[in-house]
Amino acid sequence: MNLAVHDSAKGAKLEVSESAFGSPFNEPLIHQVVVAYLAGARSGTAAQKNRSDVSGGGAKPWRQKGTGRARAGTTRSPLWRGGGATFAARPRDYGQKVNRKMYRTAMRSILSELVRQERLVVVEDLGITQPKTRDLRARLQTLGLVGSILVVAEEVDGNIYLAARNLPHVEVIDVAGVDPASLVGFDHVLTTVAAVRRLEEWLA
Repeated sequence: MNLAVHDSAKGAKLEVSESAFGSPFNEPLIHQVVVAYLAGARSGTAAQKNRSDVSGGGAKPWRQKGTGRARAGTTRSPLWRGGGATFAARPRDYGQKVNRKMYRTAMRSILSELVRQERLVVVEDLGITQPKTRDLRARLQTLGLVGSILVVAEEVDGNIYLAARNLPHVEVIDVAGVDPASLVGFDHVLTTVAAVRRLEEWLA
């Protein structure tokens, strides 16, 4: 199959693998992989103290009988101010297992759907030679891209990174940093021929 190269003077086409950019849309698999990716990104460091973790509370506050008050064995009960949490949060790993075949199949499905929806825009070169935000903004306007835009370069240099830093809805990553959550989370994905070749080599 062929992808249009948008900045080509003669409307050149880029021949790519059908398996990498022409796969069927598998929504349940994409959902599973994206959820697993986002779950793995959680820090999982939430921690609270239960009644055994809170310092103090060793002495019985008052005698068992005769005071007219409710029975109490410790001042660190969850019922008391300063006591431990009833169901204290503990550090945990939120990661979900996704094997390599599932992950790559989901990535193929996402990229293929981006192609079908014409949300994947391929250019020969990003054409940013200096760290100027106005240059990148003009480039995106020339390509007719509006909304949130993910720029995928073969390698991110300082010029493109600095040019995009002040654009609120534009994010720049290299091919090694492509992930399913980013691909589905942007209105358009702008990439280069070299980056497409790297993706094809990985997924085909």
